[in-house]
Amino acid sequence: MSLIAKKFKIMNKTVMAIMLLIAVIAVFLRFDFLLSVSHQVSHDTINYDVMVRQLLDKGIYAYKSTESNAQVSPGYPLFMAAVYKLAGYEQHDPFPYIRYIQVFLSLVTIVLAGRIATRLGGLYAGLISAAIMAVYPPFIWANGAILTETLASMLLLLYLNLQLAAFEKTTTWSAMLAGAAMGLLVLTRSEFLIMLAASYLFYWIWKKDTLRMSKLLLFTALGTALILSPWVARNMITLHQPVIASTQVNPFAAGTYPDKNYEDGLVDRHNKTQMEVARERLKVGFTEHTWTFVKWYTVGKIKYIYGKMFFGSGHSPLYPVIPFRQAFHIGTMVAGLGAVALLLRQWRQPALLLVILLAAISITRLAFVPEYRYNFTAMPIFMILDGLLAAMLTRSIARRFNWKNRLPAEDFSRGKHKENAA
Repeated sequence: MSLIAKKFKIMNKTVMAIMLLIAVIAVFLRFDFLLSVSHQVSHDTINYDVMVRQLLDKGIYAYKSTESNAQVSPGYPLFMAAVYKLAGYEQHDPFPYIRYIQVFLSLVTIVLAGRIATRLGGLYAGLISAAIMAVYPPFIWANGAILTETLASMLLLLYLNLQLAAFEKTTTWSAMLAGAAMGLLVLTRSEFLIMLAASYLFYWIWKKDTLRMSKLLLFTALGTALILSPWVARNMITLHQPVIASTQVNPFAAGTYPDKNYEDGLVDRHNKTQMEVARERLKVGFTEHTWTFVKWYTVGKIKYIYGKMFFGSGHSPLYPVIPFRQAFHIGTMVAGLGAVALLLRQWRQPALLLVILLAAISITRLAFVPEYRYNFTAMPIFMILDGLLAAMLTRSIARRFNWKNRLPAEDFSRGKHKENAA
């Protein structure tokens, strides 16, 4: 056996050992967390529970009401309803079943993140991203929360993976699959629909091919429409209005209160709907209190959203996962922003889609009331960027010192050369 073959064999064994270690740690932490703490239930979870039981018992889809509505998109409630039926909700508590399924979804999310990072930056990037996601505390705590976060994160990375594949293959079916994933994501968290436009705006600027972009966008939108069509049809028939996602306005209205001061008396709220109050607050706020509202709708909300980790619905006793949790959270984002800076220097590459979608998520969040839970779905993208940063730095060091041995990070370099050649 040649020396090169021996090195590849050793590397493959090492990689497999690292992958196995990451998987064991991820599985252990998640199941140990579920089994060793008492899980609290949030107000949103209570409302979901009432809603799902009403749907199963009476066939009425309604949130915080006994009359049909579209206050929330149906992805997570239908997921809950399916688990309720399987668990026999009349006799058994369905929450533990949901939590265990969410552990599986969380593990799938790690796999998807690793695949995306490997596609964009090589095997080394994939391993780093997966390792970070395996031990990031909120990705463990959220499995105990009966909320949309775990499902939405998995669907977001599924969409990102399929969208990158559509950009690479440029086929009808790859575009439709990406659209179908987007449809499922929108049914779970409606605010992500903006990503479709952001993705193809980037593709058009990157490739300068209007015809191909239009074709891919058309079939991606078609895939999204096919998934959303039953929900839209239901709303047309039941509510007599074409609701694509949901009608809930409270998060938008609550976002118009700087520093969450809900008693600031800026406008008279008497006999007005939430939307009317919100519009008046924006008009008065940006004209008469311009600096306060500009600051709130930029750095103020960003600080609220990304400043701290999401703790799920709460649990006791505290399951620490790792020491220095807040520093780990901040460090993950700082490293991700470092990757953003490097990618922007040579932006004509598929990896920049991560930056575009991260920006789209963050800008969209500025329209709503800021909560720490809103950073949850953005963190996987930061962690993929962390893996890419590690790959780029490793490649740079290897070039500087003229290392001859093949490094996993070279996959990133090869992909980039291929892209430049194309």
